[in-house]
Amino acid sequence: MNISFAVNDEILLSLKENAQEFTRDLRFLSALMWYRKQKLSLGKAAELAGCDKLEFIERLKLEHEVVFAYDDEQMREVFADVAKLP
Repeated sequence: MNISFAVNDEILLSLKENAQEFTRDLRFLSALMWYRKQKLSLGKAAELAGCDKLEFIERLKLEHEVVFAYDDEQMREVFADVAKLP
């Protein structure tokens, strides 16, 4: 699917970005939003951003975003699973 919409040139000038940079950033920010809302997995968010998982993780780190956010219950489950390992 291809989605397109018009963007005023003045917006790109204000951002000091060309159309390619703007598109790249818009894809990343959209992916980040859906990832934060837990609507997209890390892999699907990376796909939306137009990169692989490792590139997406690196970009998250550059933006000081949490890559894996677990609540207390999820952490207990992780530690319980680890405790079961031989």
